[in-house]
Amino acid sequence: MRKNKSGSNEKKGNSSKTAAEQSESKGKGSLKPATAVNVRHILCEKHSRAMEALEKIQGGQRFDKVAQEYSEDKAKAGGSLGWMTRGSMVGPFQDAAFALQPSTVDKPTLSPLVKTNFGYHIIMVEGRR
Repeated sequence: MRKNKSGSNEKKGNSSKTAAEQSESKGKGSLKPATAVNVRHILCEKHSRAMEALEKIQGGQRFDKVAQEYSEDKAKAGGSLGWMTRGSMVGPFQDAAFALQPSTVDKPTLSPLVKTNFGYHIIMVEGRR
């Protein structure tokens, strides 16, 4: 059941269960707040090239290998941007990065294509802190 701001319309005992779930689910389920993410991305100017890269990753290729081949920015080293803090990224990129679960380059959890003034990004997060 969804919580609302006033806390009404919740099932009995739901708030205590939520607190227990939060303490148990460190790293899995819901994301805990983070101030920085270890992020990789693939940046393509053209939508068609970004879609091609996305299809290769979804087809089982490693994120870092596809980034080396497709990314059109300085993050050619497997797409790694390193640890980025909140406020240091453009809005839509930051929103997507902080919404992702951490994953690995061989089995990445990807963002949908994110459009910024730089082009189209495919984003994955390797860690949160």
